[in-house]
Amino acid sequence: MERGEVFGFLGPNGAGKTTTIRILTAFIRAQAGEAQVLGLDAWRDAVEIKRRTGFLPDVVSIGSGFTGAAFLDYIARLRGFSGPPPRQRELLDRLELPRSALARLVKGYSTGMAKKLALVQAMQHDPELLIMDEPTEALDPLMRQVLFGLLREGRARGVTVFMSSHNLSDVEEICERVALIRGGRIVKTGSVEALREGRARTMVVELREPLDGDIDVGGAKVVSRDGKTLRLAVSGDVNGVLRALAHYDVADLVYERLSLDELFLGYYTGDGEGSGA
Repeated sequence: MERGEVFGFLGPNGAGKTTTIRILTAFIRAQAGEAQVLGLDAWRDAVEIKRRTGFLPDVVSIGSGFTGAAFLDYIARLRGFSGPPPRQRELLDRLELPRSALARLVKGYSTGMAKKLALVQAMQHDPELLIMDEPTEALDPLMRQVLFGLLREGRARGVTVFMSSHNLSDVEEICERVALIRGGRIVKTGSVEALREGRARTMVVELREPLDGDIDVGGAKVVSRDGKTLRLAVSGDVNGVLRALAHYDVADLVYERLSLDELFLGYYTGDGEGSGA
């Protein structure tokens, strides 16, 4: 990863995403190989790494005896703060955690409320690296956008974000580069746009009248044909397809953006090393 980028870590359940994060955060030790965070050894230099990072686990589990405020203060003291860390108040306001909620015991929190509290503890000390496992899980759409706004602002300040997710729309929206992991191995790394390159996109064409016989679609593949509706797979230059369609009476046309779901399936179907690598 480069400093100051938002990096997505994608894979199906069981691919190794959370295990990788546990190694990077020194909750477990790798049986072989090396792991480096901020240029430091993830195991030997764990204390220094933790001082400079913020961590959001995939499952939020907070001691039931804490109030929200007590939990944040406890985490702040572990990090050496004698009072509220620099960004605590701002984060509480933007993530809509009022003082009344912070005064309550965490065991009474909803999953969404607990997730917001965990996000505050991860970011309140303004770390230079954020490691986040499923950061939008349990967040409503509004809070999801608030979180993305915070991550973009952090990126502008030079904060690096390593974000594991199985929510492909999240990664597509916020990440500059992604790595795809399968069976504990990276099968592909690159920008979302680069990973899309060469992949077929769907075009749905609605004609005013059904046509008999063959139709020239400029080299695109006709996936299905139903009356006046054509569904095409376009993998090359779209201009040739458009020029060919100009010879027909087109009523409507939809050229779908290649979704990360389709991209994901392209790399994860087949036997591996990578179909699509």
